[in-house]
Amino acid sequence: MTTVSAARPTVRARTRGWSRPRINALDVVGAVWLVILLAFAVIPMLWMLSTSLKGQFAALQQPPQWIPSNPTLQQYQTLLSPTGTVGPVFLRYFFNSILVSTTTTVLGVLVAVPAAYAFSRFKFPGRDLLFFAVLIRNMFPVVVFLIPLFILMRSLHLVNTYWSLILTYMTFGLPLSIWLLKSFYDNIPEELERAARIDGASRFKAFWLIIMPLSSPGIVATAIYAFIAAWNEYVYALTFLNSESLLTLPVGLQHFFTEFATNWPGLMAAAFIMSVPVVIMFMVLQKQFVRALTEGAVKS
Repeated sequence: MTTVSAARPTVRARTRGWSRPRINALDVVGAVWLVILLAFAVIPMLWMLSTSLKGQFAALQQPPQWIPSNPTLQQYQTLLSPTGTVGPVFLRYFFNSILVSTTTTVLGVLVAVPAAYAFSRFKFPGRDLLFFAVLIRNMFPVVVFLIPLFILMRSLHLVNTYWSLILTYMTFGLPLSIWLLKSFYDNIPEELERAARIDGASRFKAFWLIIMPLSSPGIVATAIYAFIAAWNEYVYALTFLNSESLLTLPVGLQHFFTEFATNWPGLMAAAFIMSVPVVIMFMVLQKQFVRALTEGAVKS
Protein backbone atom coordinates (compact mmCIF):
# COMPACT_ATOMS: atom_id res chain seq x y z
CA MET A 1 0.00 0.00 0.00
CA THR A 2 2.80 2.36 0.86
CA THR A 3 4.50 1.77 -2.48
CA VAL A 4 1.34 2.45 -4.48
CA SER A 5 0.50 5.61 -2.60
CA ALA A 6 4.04 6.88 -2.95
CA ALA A 7 3.94 6.36 -6.69
CA ARG A 8 0.76 8.36 -7.18
CA PRO A 9 2.35 11.82 -6.79
CA THR A 10 4.94 10.88 -9.42
CA VAL A 11 2.21 9.85 -11.86
CA ARG A 12 0.29 13.05 -11.17
CA ALA A 13 3.45 15.12 -11.66
CA ARG A 14 4.08 13.48 -15.00
CA THR A 15 0.49 14.04 -16.02
CA ARG A 16 0.82 17.69 -15.21
CA GLY A 17 3.97 17.87 -17.31
CA TRP A 18 2.06 16.49 -20.27
CA SER A 19 -0.69 19.10 -20.07
CA ARG A 20 -1.34 21.19 -23.18
CA PRO A 21 0.56 24.49 -23.12
CA ARG A 22 -1.49 27.63 -22.93
CA ILE A 23 -1.87 29.66 -26.11
CA ASN A 24 -0.39 33.11 -25.72
CA ALA A 25 -2.31 36.04 -27.20
CA LEU A 26 0.93 37.37 -28.67
CA ASP A 27 1.45 34.09 -30.53
CA VAL A 28 -2.04 34.33 -32.01
CA VAL A 29 -1.43 37.89 -33.18
CA GLY A 30 1.89 36.83 -34.70
CA ALA A 31 0.30 33.90 -36.52
CA VAL A 32 -2.50 36.09 -37.90
CA TRP A 33 0.04 38.68 -39.06
CA LEU A 34 2.09 36.00 -40.83
CA VAL A 35 -1.04 34.75 -42.60
CA ILE A 36 -1.80 38.30 -43.75
CA LEU A 37 1.73 38.76 -45.08
CA LEU A 38 1.57 35.38 -46.83
CA ALA A 39 -1.74 36.29 -48.46
CA PHE A 40 -0.32 39.66 -49.49
CA ALA A 41 2.50 37.86 -51.33
CA VAL A 42 0.63 34.84 -52.71
CA ILE A 43 -2.69 36.33 -53.89
CA PRO A 44 -1.13 38.55 -56.61
CA MET A 45 0.84 35.56 -57.88
CA LEU A 46 -2.32 33.45 -58.05
CA TRP A 47 -4.19 36.22 -59.84
CA MET A 48 -1.31 36.60 -62.30
CA LEU A 49 -1.38 32.87 -63.04
CA SER A 50 -5.17 32.88 -63.37
CA THR A 51 -5.16 35.80 -65.81
CA SER A 52 -2.42 34.21 -67.91
CA LEU A 53 -4.68 31.19 -68.49
CA LYS A 54 -7.57 33.30 -69.79
CA GLY A 55 -8.41 34.64 -73.20
CA GLN A 56 -8.35 38.33 -74.03
CA PHE A 57 -12.10 38.80 -73.47
CA ALA A 58 -12.24 36.59 -70.38
CA ALA A 59 -9.51 38.69 -68.76
CA LEU A 60 -11.72 41.79 -69.05
CA GLN A 61 -14.87 40.06 -67.83
CA GLN A 62 -16.83 41.68 -65.00
CA PRO A 63 -17.05 40.44 -62.35
CA PRO A 64 -13.64 38.77 -62.71
CA GLN A 65 -13.28 35.02 -62.25
CA TRP A 66 -10.52 33.49 -60.17
CA ILE A 67 -10.81 30.12 -61.90
CA PRO A 68 -11.00 30.43 -65.71
CA SER A 69 -13.98 28.66 -67.24
CA ASN A 70 -11.97 27.81 -70.38
CA PRO A 71 -8.28 27.81 -69.42
CA THR A 72 -5.80 27.97 -72.26
CA LEU A 73 -2.02 27.87 -72.64
CA GLN A 74 -2.05 29.90 -75.81
CA GLN A 75 -0.12 32.82 -74.30
CA TYR A 76 2.66 30.55 -73.04
CA GLN A 77 2.88 28.79 -76.38
CA THR A 78 3.13 32.12 -78.16
CA LEU A 79 5.86 33.43 -75.85
CA LEU A 80 7.99 30.28 -75.81
CA SER A 81 7.65 29.41 -79.48
CA PRO A 82 10.89 30.03 -81.45
CA THR A 83 8.80 30.85 -84.49
CA GLY A 84 6.34 33.67 -85.03
CA THR A 85 6.59 37.34 -84.21
CA VAL A 86 6.44 37.39 -80.40
CA GLY A 87 8.29 34.22 -79.38
CA PRO A 88 11.78 34.99 -80.77
CA VAL A 89 11.69 38.52 -79.36
CA PHE A 90 10.60 37.36 -75.88
CA LEU A 91 13.21 34.59 -75.81
CA ARG A 92 15.84 37.15 -76.77
CA TYR A 93 14.80 39.36 -73.85
CA PHE A 94 14.96 36.31 -71.58
CA PHE A 95 18.47 35.44 -72.77
CA ASN A 96 19.62 39.04 -72.24
CA SER A 97 18.36 39.04 -68.66
CA ILE A 98 20.02 35.70 -67.93
CA LEU A 99 23.31 36.88 -69.40
CA VAL A 100 23.39 40.23 -67.60
CA SER A 101 22.19 38.89 -64.23
CA THR A 102 24.52 35.89 -64.22
CA THR A 103 27.57 37.91 -65.24
CA THR A 104 26.77 40.56 -62.65
CA THR A 105 26.39 37.92 -59.94
CA VAL A 106 29.63 36.09 -60.76
CA LEU A 107 31.76 39.23 -61.05
CA GLY A 108 30.13 40.78 -57.99
CA VAL A 109 30.90 37.75 -55.83
CA LEU A 110 34.48 37.58 -57.14
CA VAL A 111 35.02 41.20 -56.06
CA ALA A 112 32.99 41.11 -52.83
CA VAL A 113 34.66 38.01 -51.35
CA PRO A 114 38.25 39.35 -51.15
CA ALA A 115 37.05 42.85 -50.27
CA ALA A 116 34.93 41.59 -47.36
CA TYR A 117 37.77 39.32 -46.19
CA ALA A 118 40.17 42.25 -46.20
CA PHE A 119 37.80 44.40 -44.15
CA SER A 120 37.31 41.54 -41.69
CA ARG A 121 40.87 40.30 -41.19
CA PHE A 122 43.33 43.07 -42.05
CA LYS A 123 44.05 46.13 -39.95
CA PHE A 124 44.96 49.21 -41.99
CA PRO A 125 44.54 52.97 -41.52
CA GLY A 126 41.09 54.25 -42.35
CA ARG A 127 39.53 50.79 -42.51
CA ASP A 128 36.34 51.71 -40.67
CA LEU A 129 35.99 54.99 -42.54
CA LEU A 130 36.43 53.25 -45.89
CA PHE A 131 33.99 50.50 -44.95
CA PHE A 132 31.23 52.92 -44.02
CA ALA A 133 32.05 55.07 -47.05
CA VAL A 134 31.24 52.06 -49.21
CA LEU A 135 27.81 51.86 -47.60
CA ILE A 136 27.04 55.56 -48.07
CA ARG A 137 25.89 54.90 -51.62
CA ASN A 138 22.86 53.01 -50.30
CA MET A 139 21.66 56.18 -48.61
CA PHE A 140 20.71 57.76 -51.94
CA PRO A 141 17.98 56.73 -54.38
CA VAL A 142 18.95 55.03 -57.62
CA VAL A 143 17.66 57.86 -59.82
CA VAL A 144 20.18 60.32 -58.38
CA PHE A 145 23.03 58.52 -60.16
CA LEU A 146 21.19 58.02 -63.46
CA ILE A 147 22.53 61.05 -65.38
CA PRO A 148 26.12 60.91 -64.03
CA LEU A 149 26.37 57.22 -64.84
CA PHE A 150 24.95 57.76 -68.30
CA ILE A 151 27.54 60.46 -69.00
CA LEU A 152 30.27 58.14 -67.69
CA MET A 153 29.09 55.21 -69.82
CA ARG A 154 28.87 57.44 -72.87
CA SER A 155 32.44 58.67 -72.37
CA LEU A 156 33.56 55.03 -72.06
CA HIS A 157 31.57 54.09 -75.20
CA LEU A 158 29.57 51.53 -73.22
CA VAL A 159 26.07 52.86 -73.88
CA ASN A 160 23.86 50.31 -75.60
CA THR A 161 26.06 47.41 -74.45
CA TYR A 162 25.69 44.68 -71.85
CA TRP A 163 28.66 46.05 -69.91
CA SER A 164 26.88 49.29 -69.13
CA LEU A 165 24.32 47.34 -67.12
CA ILE A 166 26.79 44.87 -65.63
CA LEU A 167 29.10 47.59 -64.29
CA THR A 168 26.15 49.62 -63.01
CA TYR A 169 24.55 46.68 -61.23
CA MET A 170 27.88 45.79 -59.66
CA THR A 171 28.26 49.35 -58.44
CA PHE A 172 24.96 49.25 -56.63
CA GLY A 173 25.18 45.64 -55.44
CA LEU A 174 28.74 45.53 -54.10
CA PRO A 175 28.24 47.66 -50.95
CA LEU A 176 25.59 45.40 -49.46
CA SER A 177 27.38 42.27 -50.70
CA ILE A 178 30.59 43.32 -48.95
CA TRP A 179 28.68 44.16 -45.79
CA LEU A 180 26.90 40.79 -45.74
CA LEU A 181 30.05 38.77 -46.34
CA LYS A 182 32.06 40.72 -43.78
CA SER A 183 29.59 39.70 -41.07
CA PHE A 184 30.20 36.05 -41.96
CA TYR A 185 33.97 36.38 -41.92
CA ASP A 186 33.76 38.14 -38.54
CA ASN A 187 31.91 35.11 -37.14
CA ILE A 188 34.58 32.63 -38.30
CA PRO A 189 37.23 32.20 -35.56
CA GLU A 190 40.67 33.38 -36.59
CA GLU A 191 42.18 30.43 -34.69
CA LEU A 192 41.23 28.14 -37.57
CA GLU A 193 43.41 30.13 -39.95
CA ARG A 194 46.22 30.31 -37.43
CA ALA A 195 46.19 26.55 -37.01
CA ALA A 196 46.40 26.12 -40.78
CA ARG A 197 49.27 28.62 -40.97
CA ILE A 198 51.12 26.70 -38.24
CA ASP A 199 50.70 23.50 -40.28
CA GLY A 200 52.48 25.18 -43.18
CA ALA A 201 49.61 26.55 -45.26
CA SER A 202 49.89 29.97 -46.82
CA ARG A 203 47.30 32.64 -46.14
CA PHE A 204 45.66 32.08 -49.51
CA LYS A 205 45.56 28.31 -49.02
CA ALA A 206 44.08 28.71 -45.54
CA PHE A 207 41.50 31.09 -46.95
CA TRP A 208 40.64 28.76 -49.84
CA LEU A 209 40.48 25.51 -47.86
CA ILE A 210 39.00 26.76 -44.57
CA ILE A 211 37.33 30.15 -44.87
CA MET A 212 35.64 29.62 -48.23
CA PRO A 213 33.79 26.40 -47.25
CA LEU A 214 32.69 27.89 -43.93
CA SER A 215 31.45 31.08 -45.60
CA SER A 216 29.63 29.31 -48.45
CA PRO A 217 26.15 30.11 -46.99
CA GLY A 218 27.03 33.80 -46.96
CA ILE A 219 28.32 33.63 -50.53
CA VAL A 220 25.10 31.91 -51.62
CA ALA A 221 22.95 34.54 -49.92
CA THR A 222 25.01 37.31 -51.52
CA ALA A 223 24.73 35.68 -54.95
CA ILE A 224 20.94 35.37 -54.61
CA TYR A 225 20.64 39.02 -53.63
CA ALA A 226 22.84 40.18 -56.53
CA PHE A 227 21.00 38.04 -59.08
CA ILE A 228 17.52 39.20 -58.04
CA ALA A 229 18.57 42.86 -57.95
CA ALA A 230 19.99 42.63 -61.48
CA TRP A 231 17.09 40.52 -62.75
CA ASN A 232 14.38 42.98 -61.69
CA GLU A 233 16.15 46.28 -62.48
CA TYR A 234 14.25 48.52 -64.89
CA VAL A 235 15.40 52.17 -64.82
CA TYR A 236 19.00 51.72 -65.95
CA ALA A 237 18.09 49.05 -68.48
CA LEU A 238 15.59 51.46 -70.02
CA THR A 239 18.12 54.31 -70.10
CA PHE A 240 21.33 52.61 -71.22
CA LEU A 241 19.92 50.25 -73.87
CA ASN A 242 18.52 51.52 -77.14
CA SER A 243 18.80 48.48 -79.36
CA GLU A 244 15.79 46.16 -79.48
CA SER A 245 18.01 43.08 -79.46
CA LEU A 246 19.71 44.08 -76.17
CA LEU A 247 16.64 44.81 -74.02
CA THR A 248 16.10 42.83 -70.84
CA LEU A 249 12.82 41.33 -69.65
CA PRO A 250 11.66 44.18 -67.34
CA VAL A 251 11.96 46.63 -70.23
CA GLY A 252 10.63 44.16 -72.78
CA LEU A 253 7.39 43.68 -70.85
CA GLN A 254 6.30 47.19 -71.74
CA HIS A 255 5.78 46.04 -75.34
CA PHE A 256 2.58 44.33 -74.17
CA PHE A 257 1.16 47.82 -73.60
CA THR A 258 -0.09 49.57 -76.71
CA GLU A 259 -1.80 52.87 -77.30
CA PHE A 260 -5.32 51.46 -77.66
CA ALA A 261 -5.30 48.08 -75.90
CA THR A 262 -3.29 45.90 -73.54
CA ASN A 263 -2.78 42.17 -73.84
CA TRP A 264 -3.31 41.40 -70.17
CA PRO A 265 -3.12 37.58 -70.48
CA GLY A 266 0.12 37.86 -72.46
CA LEU A 267 1.55 40.34 -69.96
CA MET A 268 0.67 38.08 -67.02
CA ALA A 269 2.13 35.03 -68.77
CA ALA A 270 5.37 36.89 -69.49
CA ALA A 271 5.57 38.11 -65.87
CA PHE A 272 4.97 34.58 -64.61
CA ILE A 273 7.73 33.18 -66.83
CA MET A 274 9.98 35.99 -65.62
CA SER A 275 9.53 34.81 -62.01
CA VAL A 276 10.50 31.20 -62.81
CA PRO A 277 14.34 31.59 -62.64
CA VAL A 278 14.14 33.27 -59.24
CA VAL A 279 11.85 30.52 -57.90
CA ILE A 280 14.15 27.81 -59.24
CA MET A 281 17.16 29.50 -57.65
CA PHE A 282 15.45 29.57 -54.26
CA MET A 283 14.38 25.93 -54.57
CA VAL A 284 17.90 24.76 -55.46
CA LEU A 285 19.71 26.94 -52.89
CA GLN A 286 17.06 26.90 -50.18
CA LYS A 287 19.14 25.02 -47.58
CA GLN A 288 22.17 27.23 -48.05
CA PHE A 289 20.04 30.39 -47.92
CA VAL A 290 18.32 29.36 -44.66
CA ARG A 291 21.68 28.38 -43.23
CA ALA A 292 23.01 31.81 -44.16
CA LEU A 293 20.16 33.53 -42.34
CA THR A 294 20.71 31.49 -39.18
CA GLU A 295 24.52 31.56 -39.09
CA GLY A 296 24.70 35.24 -39.96
CA ALA A 297 22.67 36.09 -36.84
CA VAL A 298 24.85 34.09 -34.42
CA LYS A 299 28.06 35.51 -33.07
CA SER A 300 30.75 32.85 -32.71
